[in-house]
Amino acid sequence: MSASPYVLPILLLVGSNLFMTFAWYGHLKYKAAPLATVVLVSWGIAFFEYCLMVPANRLGHQVYSAAQLKGMQEIITLTVFAGFSISYLGEAIKWNHVAAFVLIVAAAFLLFLE
Repeated sequence: MSASPYVLPILLLVGSNLFMTFAWYGHLKYKAAPLATVVLVSWGIAFFEYCLMVPANRLGHQVYSAAQLKGMQEIITLTVFAGFSISYLGEAIKWNHVAAFVLIVAAAFLLFLE
């Protein structure tokens, strides 16, 4: 049984954003590492992000508009980042972060109105 054309892009976007978040922010725990090293490691991690993001958008565009895909991607990015920030970086999510997230979700909701 294969995943729905509506669900598979979302799953790929989640996976993509996990890689992206580690590529962009994972090095913050290793401040002593040389910048050139973290850039190269981040670039290597980002390759896997692209290997999921491109198919997510290609497959997703069969059932979603580009704007809807981007809106979903932003919500997924913030959700993954919030979990990462709390669990990996040990940073708290504050009320204003939650308020901003709610506004972005509202904006993405508008993308799905016909």
